Amino acid sequence: MATRTPIRSKKAAAKPASRAAAKTPTSKNGASVKAASLTVTDNRTGKSYDIPINDGTVRAMDFRQIRVDSDDFGLMTYDPAFTNTASCRSAITYIDGEKGILEYRGYPIEQLAEKSTYLETAYLLVYGELPDATQLDQWTRDIKYSTMVHENIKKFIDGFNYDSHPMGMLIGTVGAFSTYYPDAKHIDDPASRELQTWRLIAKMPTIAAFAYRHSRGLPFVYPDNDLSFAGNFLNMLWKMSEAKYKPDPVLERAIEVLFILHADHEQNCSANAMRAVGSSRPDPFSATAAAAAALYGPLHGGANEEVLLMLEKIGDKKRIPEFIKKFKAGEGRLMGFGHRVYKNYDPRAKIIKRTAEEVFDLTGRNPLIDIAMELERIALEDEYFISRKLYPNVDFYSGIIYQALGFPVEMFPVLFAIPRTAGWIAQWREMITDPEQKIARPRQIYTGNRTRKYTPIGRRPRHDSAHDEANHQHRAVRLAPMPFASGKRAARTRF
Repeated sequence: MATRTPIRSKKAAAKPASRAAAKTPTSKNGASVKAASLTVTDNRTGKSYDIPINDGTVRAMDFRQIRVDSDDFGLMTYDPAFTNTASCRSAITYIDGEKGILEYRGYPIEQLAEKSTYLETAYLLVYGELPDATQLDQWTRDIKYSTMVHENIKKFIDGFNYDSHPMGMLIGTVGAFSTYYPDAKHIDDPASRELQTWRLIAKMPTIAAFAYRHSRGLPFVYPDNDLSFAGNFLNMLWKMSEAKYKPDPVLERAIEVLFILHADHEQNCSANAMRAVGSSRPDPFSATAAAAAALYGPLHGGANEEVLLMLEKIGDKKRIPEFIKKFKAGEGRLMGFGHRVYKNYDPRAKIIKRTAEEVFDLTGRNPLIDIAMELERIALEDEYFISRKLYPNVDFYSGIIYQALGFPVEMFPVLFAIPRTAGWIAQWREMITDPEQKIARPRQIYTGNRTRKYTPIGRRPRHDSAHDEANHQHRAVRLAPMPFASGKRAARTRF
């Protein structure tokens, strides 16, 4: 078997010395200060501190030395949602949001979407380099021979209600894998990490397809290892009574491109969840279940569904000016525009827009695409959007393609989770082998009461609380009639 060595981050090269002509800054006490540093003056004490700057960042722990007195805990940084905090050093994905650049291991996303396949891109994310022919063949073989799941997994999925959300089924099943593969807990064993990498990437499409078929009341379809990664996924989704499923090459390639575009995206919400949970050193299946749960949220993996709802609400191109006018007035939300990272056109959105046209040539044109394109045209010519750097993101067009392919909106986050698994596992492997990483344990600013005296229950004053209202609502729901599949309703207690 070909040997694959994980690529670790290289230590930052030493920066060249400052030019002699440059003036060397000095602190208040006259001491020399390095040019690559930040001088902080604490106006509470008048003391100055020199904080080193490396790679354009300062270490939060360097602020701990800033204290009023010896009893002071030290200065902390406060950054809800990590809007300006780097939690790790990573060599996997590079984003320049101002210029609209996205690269996997240094390769532009445009080149990979045009020339690569998902499995080749997954290899690149995990190992740091594109494979040669022998390595790709072995990697593909390792993945394909890991696509099957234990027969009891089918029983596990059958245990969900017929109307259970496919993403909920996927999260639960991925978490259950840790009980089927107890060897996965040996995370310090490179051979074990390799095996779990194959299993996670390979089995995610299988359980995603099983969840879809379960929600449709259809029998499960086993993997067909003669097909490509994307083609096999389509086989497990849509095969009916035919002896051999043959995916349409246009649809197969569209899935490949969408999978490549969604494979990784730096330290997003779900990648952060993968790293944070993984930092306590559980097996990777448990950490992946946590990452998938983060992706489940409407602000992450469910964003493209919100775009569809918005476009359906607009309904006609003629109503777009009215919609934009209301948006500017603060009435309603514009979904699919703007991004926490990108302050330019999301490069993935451009690629998906082209892919959409290829899909529509086969499936028929989704009427929502015309509304979306007109909305984009008007917005990109409007100074309001230009000045605020509101450009279409990847969610703006992806949902339209998924809908054209026949996927229900409930499957959208599942279709996101399948390719993102490669990114999650690459982030996890990098984190596990990073000597700087410790268990994630952020600090807090405490805002509650301090040192109160316990009062016996009979002497406590009555006061309203959020618990009282929540308890009232819970009682109403618990005693409400419960619907059944037959359409009849009966008074039944909900637990």
